[in-house]
Amino acid sequence: MKVMVPSCLETYPGFGNYRGLASYETSFEAEGNIRLEFKGVSHFARVFVDGEETAQHYGSYTPFDICVKNLSPGIHSLKVIVDNDFRDEYVLDFPNDYMSYGGISRGVVLEYIKDIYIDWIHVTPLREADGIWSIRAEVACQNLSESPLYADVRLKFLDTEACCQGKLLPPGKSIITFEELEIADACPWSMEDPVLYPVSAALLQNGAVVDDMIERTGLRLVRVEGTSVLLNNKPLRIKGFCRHEDHPQYGCALPAEAIAYDLQLIKDLGANSVRTSHYPNDELFLDMCDELGILVWEENHARGINGDRMKSPYFEEQCEQVIREMITAHYNHPSIYIWGILNECGVRQNMRRAVTAASMT
Repeated sequence: MKVMVPSCLETYPGFGNYRGLASYETSFEAEGNIRLEFKGVSHFARVFVDGEETAQHYGSYTPFDICVKNLSPGIHSLKVIVDNDFRDEYVLDFPNDYMSYGGISRGVVLEYIKDIYIDWIHVTPLREADGIWSIRAEVACQNLSESPLYADVRLKFLDTEACCQGKLLPPGKSIITFEELEIADACPWSMEDPVLYPVSAALLQNGAVVDDMIERTGLRLVRVEGTSVLLNNKPLRIKGFCRHEDHPQYGCALPAEAIAYDLQLIKDLGANSVRTSHYPNDELFLDMCDELGILVWEENHARGINGDRMKSPYFEEQCEQVIREMITAHYNHPSIYIWGILNECGVRQNMRRAVTAASMT
């Protein structure tokens, strides 16, 4: 059958209670280097390009990407085999008190890339004094070639520009850090005035831009003082709801209109915060919270796990993977003020406490 992506297996006619394997197949036209980013595939994905397996990923709610080099000009095949079954090796997925959907439930992006490209930008507000903000910015660059390559790395935030010239990028990932950049004439992000600014980075070789990226963020400071959570040095009175990504028609693959409807209900009820129980949420949801000034407690997918499941050799590895992928992907959202690590997981035994502590580091 032909289906739209993103979507959930359980929303297809006759698949309401389906558990097992499903194959999604399509074709695309390309040449050279490409990057495919999958925003969310549940629970386990195997990706094939032109019949060759290029990636595996476990984790229903966090993105992953693959790069394929030197494609010949023409039409190429893409197949994603999805497994939404409950298996012992899928420690974070098991029957619970909410629906666990399967399928390619979030968007898929195809990019054409050079041998070097920008993977992500992270902006960390450090402090504010007399209307001038200080930030730290990190730019993650990827070199797909087998040799080191030189490039200039340029960053811009409002009127502040910085450039790291002649940077040697070895094969693999390099992180370029810009320390203590001062940003003048910027307004803080707050619930009352959720101001957002673009931040851009570019890679240049011989003066020509070979890749660039534009992100969006807000400047705000979150800290804990005693029993209070402070936003920009003002204590918060948190009034919020827990929310599942779920809809009787769309499953967890909610369209933007359904997400916006949920957030308007939350605001109309007088709340200022929402908890993404119990998994990282779609970036569309986080974008809207940034714009509406709604605080977000974003949570790992480890919930209600105890006993034998916490003893699994997969448990710690899978928890840490979700945390890394969640924070890397959603780092720049100013609405996020809490990262949730575990929910209702057993900590009564020494082993469980040790695993919990390891997941939090």
